[in-house]
Amino acid sequence: MSDTPEHPVPAPRAHRIDHELPVAYRTVAGFVTDWAVNLSRGGLYINTQQPLPVGTVVRILVSLPGANFPVDLAGKVTRTNAQGAEAGGEVPGMAVEFVDVDDDKRSRIEAFVERLREALPADERGSTTRK
Repeated sequence: MSDTPEHPVPAPRAHRIDHELPVAYRTVAGFVTDWAVNLSRGGLYINTQQPLPVGTVVRILVSLPGANFPVDLAGKVTRTNAQGAEAGGEVPGMAVEFVDVDDDKRSRIEAFVERLREALPADERGSTTRK
């Protein structure tokens, strides 16, 4: 398939690391605290029973271990799994792709993901997780 406006070639997915992190984000009801269950340099997956609609732009506060303050990020919901999806092996929630991330925040996230990856057994370091 060629990279044309009608048929764009998707970018390769960043390696995802399974790791739970507390996150907070705004909904119409106010700020909600949930858990991200995996993370990559390009986004995260939030375990929630009430995912936001695909395409929603969301402000996320991610608490990285060792950081004095949460990282404030903008993201866009790219995929959701509805409540009850766990019966099919899917975790209910939403995938959020980071958008407009400055170099400092991106490097902090990349460094954290790399530290987690290096802590994995050697045979699991190159694998990706799909949720």
